[in-house]
Amino acid sequence: MKYIIVSGGVVSGLGKGVTISSLGRMLRGCGLRVTSIKIDPYLNVDAGTMSPFEHGEVFVLGDGGESDLDLGNYERFLDIQLTSEHNITTGKIYREVISRERRGDYLGKTVQVVPHITNEIQDWIERVAQIPVDESGEPADVCLIEVGGTVGDIESSIFFEALRQFQFRVGDDNFCLMFVSLVPILSDEQKTKPTQHGVKDLRSLGLSPKVIFCRCPLPLEQACKDKISAFCHVPPDNVISVHDVNNVYHVPLLLMEQKLHHIIKKELRLGDMVGFQNPDMKDWSVMAHSIDGFSESVKIALIGKYNGLQDAYLSIIKSLKHATIACQKKLDLVWVDATQLESKDSEEYESNWEKLKSADGVIVPGGFGTRGFNGKCIAAEHCRKHKKPFLGICLGFQAMVVEYARNVLDWKDATSAEFDENASRQVVVFMPEIDKETMGGNMRLGARTTKFTHKHDDGAMSIIQMMYGGADIVSERHRHRYEVNPDVVDEIHNAGLKFVGRDETGERMEVAELPKSEHPYYVGCQYHPEFKSRPLKPSPPFYGLILASMGKLEEHVSKLNLKA
Repeated sequence: MKYIIVSGGVVSGLGKGVTISSLGRMLRGCGLRVTSIKIDPYLNVDAGTMSPFEHGEVFVLGDGGESDLDLGNYERFLDIQLTSEHNITTGKIYREVISRERRGDYLGKTVQVVPHITNEIQDWIERVAQIPVDESGEPADVCLIEVGGTVGDIESSIFFEALRQFQFRVGDDNFCLMFVSLVPILSDEQKTKPTQHGVKDLRSLGLSPKVIFCRCPLPLEQACKDKISAFCHVPPDNVISVHDVNNVYHVPLLLMEQKLHHIIKKELRLGDMVGFQNPDMKDWSVMAHSIDGFSESVKIALIGKYNGLQDAYLSIIKSLKHATIACQKKLDLVWVDATQLESKDSEEYESNWEKLKSADGVIVPGGFGTRGFNGKCIAAEHCRKHKKPFLGICLGFQAMVVEYARNVLDWKDATSAEFDENASRQVVVFMPEIDKETMGGNMRLGARTTKFTHKHDDGAMSIIQMMYGGADIVSERHRHRYEVNPDVVDEIHNAGLKFVGRDETGERMEVAELPKSEHPYYVGCQYHPEFKSRPLKPSPPFYGLILASMGKLEEHVSKLNLKA
């Protein structure tokens, strides 16, 4: 196993996740199998209990792991499926070591940070690197490891010590450290001092980078590369310019243009692999360059409550972009504050309603808590009545069901038990198997099966099943504690909102929609399809939303030639 470690310095948020994902995409183009590990130095066991304001979205993995959003970048770029084990946190490491101490595994020894914590980190990396993550079922050739935070942070120091030891455990030919740094431009001059200090800090820990990625608004000048090379102990060719590009999908191509794959081949002694001479990046390159040429856009309104905080809805936004790429359109995303739709007395009532009305399509993503829920119901009602393409996800799906119960079945007191445990008309209820006392890791999580069990009254296949290519069963990822009340399903279904997709027992509702004879695209799903969307393989529910928003859904469906 070959290991590539990427750390960062100067400031956080430089794009280590995109850099390591792009690096992995390039290596896959060279014919290598790639896996990835993210090290997060915080004490939380996972990201599941964190607020989106703290850490962005929680990315849900196939095995139910709640992880850092960077694992989503890895999965999207590399088209792999990671596990909860691929996200290492300080909390997980200490929990494992303390559990072993309680069991007596250390045979009475004094348990210390060195060697017990550092050994656990190294053992974890070696074990997880062997887990197959792609369809081949084979272990990867290269394991990419991102160390969160910046060099010099107190909380990450133990991981750097573990990696210092790890380089000797696996050998120099199997260990390549890379460093992401900032090269600011001041008075029209590219400044190298922050990078010099960052590398100095890293080398003081016993780690010396072999490649330095320099984030800069403009391409790095040769004089700047030479200076960084001289002061940071790397060849000039190993100083890689990662400057601003038109879209993020150009980054793997940018790295390849600077012969990074040849540098890795040399540093890791990868031999005479044919793929390194001519990496297969054709489809990726076509996609990256085609995006630059899109002139027409499709406007989608996102009805949320973390407005303007892109990281809170990162996978949603990426999935919308994947779908618009497939439709050869630019995404014009407008943010609508759900709470501002609820009352005419609110400060931005008119402006938010104008955004909603002007949009070609609407998406209501998942979330928790009562704030903004009625606004999401109001948005669903508007889209239903005005035949505006609509996609509701998780809480958005539940809002769609509650709205239908309130305004079509005339159950004015219909609500969710999440917001009123004593309500007389609970359309959405707490799932009986969930523990009400525990928060972390205590939901219906991970990949679950959805069966398309019902057709429409005229015998037509559901539009969402068509978008999945007519598949009878699909697997998508979940993250929820509440579900549509089984006691009211038949009444709502018979009234016209069809629950066309259900779990394997038939008791838990997964997908609802209106027939296309009544609405061009009015779809809700309990699961989170955004977590499996890929740049070259858009998520079907998102693809359907964009097609409908463009008025192209009927044309697309007719070409599928699916039998009801």
